[in-house]
Amino acid sequence: MADTPLTLLKRAVRPAARPASPRGVLVVMCAGYFLVLLDVTIVNVALPAIGARLGTDVGGLQWVVDGYALALAALMLTSGTAGDRHGHRRVVLAGLAVFGAGSLACGLAPTAGALIAARVAQGVGAALLLPGTLAVIGRAFPDPAGRARAIGVWAGVGSLALPAGPLLGGVLVDCLGWRAVFLVNVPIVLVALVRAAAVVPESREETARPLDLPGVVLGALLLLAATYAFIEGGRSGPAAPRAVTAAVVAAAALVALAVVESCRGDDAMLPPALLKRPAFDAANTAAGIMNLGTLGTLFVLMLYLQSVQGRSPLLAGLALLPLFTPLAVLGPLGGRITSAIGARLPATAGLLVAAAGLALLVRAHAHSGYGVLLPAFLLWGTGLGLLTPAVVAAAVAAVPPERSGLASAVNNTARQTGGAIGIAVAGAVAGSAADQSRFLRGFHAVALGSAGLYAAAALLALAVLPGALLPAPARGD
Repeated sequence: MADTPLTLLKRAVRPAARPASPRGVLVVMCAGYFLVLLDVTIVNVALPAIGARLGTDVGGLQWVVDGYALALAALMLTSGTAGDRHGHRRVVLAGLAVFGAGSLACGLAPTAGALIAARVAQGVGAALLLPGTLAVIGRAFPDPAGRARAIGVWAGVGSLALPAGPLLGGVLVDCLGWRAVFLVNVPIVLVALVRAAAVVPESREETARPLDLPGVVLGALLLLAATYAFIEGGRSGPAAPRAVTAAVVAAAALVALAVVESCRGDDAMLPPALLKRPAFDAANTAAGIMNLGTLGTLFVLMLYLQSVQGRSPLLAGLALLPLFTPLAVLGPLGGRITSAIGARLPATAGLLVAAAGLALLVRAHAHSGYGVLLPAFLLWGTGLGLLTPAVVAAAVAAVPPERSGLASAVNNTARQTGGAIGIAVAGAVAGSAADQSRFLRGFHAVALGSAGLYAAAALLALAVLPGALLPAPARGD
């Protein structure tokens, strides 16, 4: 009897007969990370086209980006714990499947509301997938120096999505329309799903903590209300009733989350004992600021390049290559530097260099030539290339090996939370590109504010991050 498609799928996801080599595992996990980042940059290039075709304003475009980021941030900690408890292989495969289904729904969405809902589904899949990739790599490379180098490769390969996203997105939007930027994920997910099932060994923690559902609900409510307050404040003014109500809800959710988590102790979504590690806190604070400044500025930058300067999606994507290429090239080098000298100096240098690039964006005006943008992009991207592997490696090294899934989830949660808030704030500050004078003033304010936050994070990294990557004690959280 011929095999049915369901039989073939079950056979494809059957665990491998023998463990794959660490390098084979690293390749597949980098592919999953690539998918998550590719979606971010492709969508940014498509935003003006989405707004025009679906008839949505800047606030709607913010939700198209933030629907994905909020789901990532809200579920990241839970998915990391779920991987520790139920097996990272199982969670990674589920993440790929949900991400693929969400991508298909995005590509077929008839309205802005449907697109935002599908983006949330994509974010759920990415939340299941992303922390698992880093946890699996941590298991495959137990030596701290080898793990730091592997994380550098992970960051570099994943970062290839950043220059690839604008180029591929520009081509797809120009030639096939904005829907293609989502539909392109579907065949990639299918290949990655089958390959991941073949090479990734199962792993779980015997003593993994239970899922913290109250913490998840309150954390999601906090992020949603805070983001809504910023976006609605940008639309209607900070004193608008909806913005004020959302801010009050966010404050109440924050208080409730603090009370609930302190009562749950070691079973909390984010154990309080983990926050008593200064290096862990500093690494995650720097990671959050990194994405807050980068994704917030990138959101208004894409509107500037297309809606203000009149570039096509493809030309806008080409313009961003000097920003994203250094990030992709320097990722592996940054990992090697971090493994050799620790996270402190690479993180500090990366933050300061990126801050200088962001500050140079204040020179950009409606009719500025590309020569004004190029130095800013090069410095910004170079700084991010040094910073990314340093903060990730520092966060993972600050906790015991058995908490690697939780550590990677916290680090990515910090990054996605920062990105979601950054997009909400940047859109509120810049406003609509139709009012070019106001938009440019807001664009400059976003760039300078991001540069200032980067400089402050550099001081924190210099003071707190370790000068060498040492294994954390195996006892406690």
